[in-house]
Amino acid sequence: MELRSLRYFVEVVKQKSFTAAASKMFVTQPTISKMVKSLEDEIGSPLLLRESRHMVLTDAGRIVYQRGLDVLAAYSQLEAELHDLGKLGRGTLTIGIPAMGGSLFTPAIAAFKKHYPKIDLKLFERGSKAIEAALIDGEMELGGVLLPVDLATFDVLPVSRQVLWLVAPKGSRWDAATEVPLADLAKESFVFYGESLSLSEIVLGACNEAGFTPSIVSRSGHWDFMAALVQAGVGIALLPAPYCRRLDVNAFTCRCVVNPEIHWDMAVGWRRNGYLSNAARAWLEVVRRTIPANLGDDFLQAPPERFPKRGANTPPK
Repeated sequence: MELRSLRYFVEVVKQKSFTAAASKMFVTQPTISKMVKSLEDEIGSPLLLRESRHMVLTDAGRIVYQRGLDVLAAYSQLEAELHDLGKLGRGTLTIGIPAMGGSLFTPAIAAFKKHYPKIDLKLFERGSKAIEAALIDGEMELGGVLLPVDLATFDVLPVSRQVLWLVAPKGSRWDAATEVPLADLAKESFVFYGESLSLSEIVLGACNEAGFTPSIVSRSGHWDFMAALVQAGVGIALLPAPYCRRLDVNAFTCRCVVNPEIHWDMAVGWRRNGYLSNAARAWLEVVRRTIPANLGDDFLQAPPERFPKRGANTPPK
């Protein structure tokens, strides 16, 4: 069985499209179709059935896809181990950076590039769930993940533990509050997180625990855009405390949300019992040195004319 045919077939299933798979693999669609047909001929059974505009995996297709993921991940690990026989200082390290966690990891990225300039550091911004899938598939060695994750599947290095604050326009009914029960937001319009982000599920779960389903008027994976929408009067938002401290106190009211308190717990994750290259181990050491040892520490340095540094749960006055 040719590895390239297997790789193309797996990508077709992931993308649910021959055209999208061809674009992802930088080949033509006829090439993808030919390689998948060759794989089917070798196995002696169809792997994909086209029903209307949808593709359906056959029983054989499901087996080949699942085992194909294992084979490709094992091959990726083999390449990494062989490549890693050389000295640390050259090579490639692929890391997933979550959409909301870019500022958290920026100091580590800068320090790594300074100390290991010959290592090609490839960074991909994705949601935590997509990063978990990429780690399992062997597309990445390391990635930022939102806790909790399946510890039978991943090893993790926790790097930040923050709480979510309410972000509302200045002059809102929460100006005089010190904290805000989540149930108090039941009738508000929410600027929410993208559906592909794990934080979306966490906040939805907290809202359900508080007895309501949030009214979502907009979604985004970028905190600054969410804040801009709040300032424009689109709705309220829930953001990690360090980002709230960065906002202008003359334009926003930010208060800690309680009952329940909602956590944003970030970690660096990698596949449990998987091989870590020397470059990956070096990255973990850089993260340990550059990201605050106290998980509740603020990872952003706020300008002095804005929010002064406060405790993780202390709202600005």
